[in-house]
Amino acid sequence: MNTRHILFAVIAGTAIVAAACSPSSATDTPGVTTAKEVEIAPSFTVPTADGEFSLAEHLASDGRPIFLNLWASWCFPCREEMPAIDRSSHAFPEVMFIGVSVQDSRSDAEEFAEEIGVSYLLGFDDQDDVDGAYKPLGLPASYIISGDGVIVERVFGKVTEEDLAGKFAEHFDL
Repeated sequence: MNTRHILFAVIAGTAIVAAACSPSSATDTPGVTTAKEVEIAPSFTVPTADGEFSLAEHLASDGRPIFLNLWASWCFPCREEMPAIDRSSHAFPEVMFIGVSVQDSRSDAEEFAEEIGVSYLLGFDDQDDVDGAYKPLGLPASYIISGDGVIVERVFGKVTEEDLAGKFAEHFDL
């Protein structure tokens, strides 16, 4: 066997082993299933302008899926996306929309919210509990949470109405 044949055998063998060990091959093989990791949304309670919002209470009593948006008054993309989120909140009443200001002072967040004038529920992460639990990679950061409390998708960066319509159709058949 010459060097060329040995090299071909090594490359071919490596490709076969890699294909057999890849995650996609396990899910593509009939009769073989893999468990999808389930991530339960961290519970939180935040003050709002009219009281407070509790994720646990919402899930127990209302049960609608949730669109959770983390924002801050100093975040320019947050300012840009909030009107689109507001319009989506009217288009999808089957989904609970809540925006929670994080990494921000309450007074700056309230002033910003009044200026933007959105109608969906806004909360204030005064104790940094939500920011600490959800650990956004930057702002804006959004989390689509099923009615049973599972994070079905994380969205980092600005969203549009079209983005949300597609995601709600994908995850909730809305």
